[in-house]
Amino acid sequence: MASAVIHPSGSTVSTLCEGFQLTTKLRPDAVALRTVGGAQTVTWREFAERVEKVASGLAALGVGHGDTVALMLTNRPEFNIVDTAALHLGAIPFSIYNTSSPEQISYLFTNAENKVVITEQQFLTRILTASAAAEHVVCVDGNADGVRTLEDLEAAGSPDFDFEAGWRAVRPDDVATLIYTSGTTGPPKGVEITHANVIAEAAALQRYLVTGPDDRTVSYLPGAHIADRMAAHWTNQLFGIQLTCVADPRTVAAALPDGRPTIWIGVPRVWQKIKAGIEAKVAAEEKPAKRKIATWAIGVGTEAVRRELNGQGVPLTLKLRHRLAERLVLAKLRHALGLQEMRWAVSGAAAIPPTTLEFFLGIGVPVYEVWGMSETTGAATTNTPDAIRVGSVGKALRDVELRLAEDGELLCRGPIVMRGYRKDPEKTAEALDADGWLHTGDIATIDDAGFVTIVDRKKELIINEAGKNMSPSNIENTLKGASPLIGQAVAIGDARPYNTALIVLDPDVAAAVGGDGSIAELVDNPRIRAAVTQAVQEGNERLSRVEQVKRFRILPDQWEPGGEEMTPTMKLKRRPIADKYAAEIDGLYAPSPGPNVLQA
Repeated sequence: MASAVIHPSGSTVSTLCEGFQLTTKLRPDAVALRTVGGAQTVTWREFAERVEKVASGLAALGVGHGDTVALMLTNRPEFNIVDTAALHLGAIPFSIYNTSSPEQISYLFTNAENKVVITEQQFLTRILTASAAAEHVVCVDGNADGVRTLEDLEAAGSPDFDFEAGWRAVRPDDVATLIYTSGTTGPPKGVEITHANVIAEAAALQRYLVTGPDDRTVSYLPGAHIADRMAAHWTNQLFGIQLTCVADPRTVAAALPDGRPTIWIGVPRVWQKIKAGIEAKVAAEEKPAKRKIATWAIGVGTEAVRRELNGQGVPLTLKLRHRLAERLVLAKLRHALGLQEMRWAVSGAAAIPPTTLEFFLGIGVPVYEVWGMSETTGAATTNTPDAIRVGSVGKALRDVELRLAEDGELLCRGPIVMRGYRKDPEKTAEALDADGWLHTGDIATIDDAGFVTIVDRKKELIINEAGKNMSPSNIENTLKGASPLIGQAVAIGDARPYNTALIVLDPDVAAAVGGDGSIAELVDNPRIRAAVTQAVQEGNERLSRVEQVKRFRILPDQWEPGGEEMTPTMKLKRRPIADKYAAEIDGLYAPSPGPNVLQA
């Protein structure tokens, strides 16, 4: 039997369209979408009206059931409006990463076979340069020669267009979107996510988290990322949660006090940056007494949480100190961050250092690590308030089955698993076996209590000269957890006598530690080199002897999502990195390493 979501109205829904139509009637005058500072606000009534107009305009361009519509937009209300309108036609809206090149756009358009693309002026040149450009281009933020505006599109609809018949014809097994995997190797695959997949994911999360129109979140991750689609856009449609759109993801920390999220997903790097910002502010406090009290309070919170997580119990004296820390510092800190009303925060998309999780739990921000993929419509496992184990990704969601293959690969089955990869039956057959098990590519362990721990990607394990298997991501995560200075780390050691690492600085933290200068200049700064060396040494203390990094090099580069070294979702492109930095890697194993090779 198909899953159904219990809507805040009390009705059950089986498609996103049904959910949206019910949501718009709950509080028609409440704000559904907004930008930071409230410069732009859209009520639910306005949202519904514009969705109908855009749907009518798209239908006039020939978009119908099963057709695809491409979106290359920043996080802005128009994204939600256009995407939702396409869904109401039974069409398949999909998003393109803003970092995509014309060649990548051309590949996606060829695979998706879309005739329409909705974009904004800053991306027009790339869209129009793409060899497989769509027949119709719509720009949401102004006029451009030969390109429709969004206003043109909304005005183009026929008065005879039957909007209600269109959305009522949408079925649970219709595809709701394509999520193009960013792929560390090879071209991206188009993951086909159905309405039923989305509803099953929402229904599973409802078991742990009842959401409704009083909730708020901040949308900053790309619309091409399954995390933002599920945790922001679709949650907004299904439950009426208010969305604050942040066009520049680099400004998300500053946007949180404005959006005041009650529910929010942060990728590990965002959590680490917020933590680093707090620590830097405390360290820069000019009054020694205030600095000492803040440091003490954060330490007390962390100590109390660690004892709770370890099942040790919190002594009365520590409870009293924790209450005092809460009153003097922690509550004020959460308010300053804009997280004072947060009741459920998520870390996902990559592993997060346990120390970072403990830090946030210690200051009273409930952050729970999850695991999932585009192919599982987002989270397939989660930690919860009554079942949390730091270092794990929690237990399986409702109706989700997990098991391990003989080689330790995590297999997943359930209604959240994708239909398949668009126009790629061979890759679909590789991922989904005859019994419906999704082969995730992740090596994992599952303990007796059902907690899942991700070891690493199946194809990325380090096997050293002695035949020892190691997880590079565990090593990298440990190094990054030792200091916010380390923005990225790449562990090297496959078929080698010992492990080494390439390290990329976090530019903001490096500037705070080393002062003015480019990244290339800061790499040679003695304070930076000493701080990173100390961090690597501290990280090594948390690793087994065979895992420890013996030598490392700080690269004079910045790595950006969507660049040569990282996918748009910030996964390392290990093969391109190995090729690009082959000389630097060889230097780490030279008998007489140069001055740029540092010893741990």
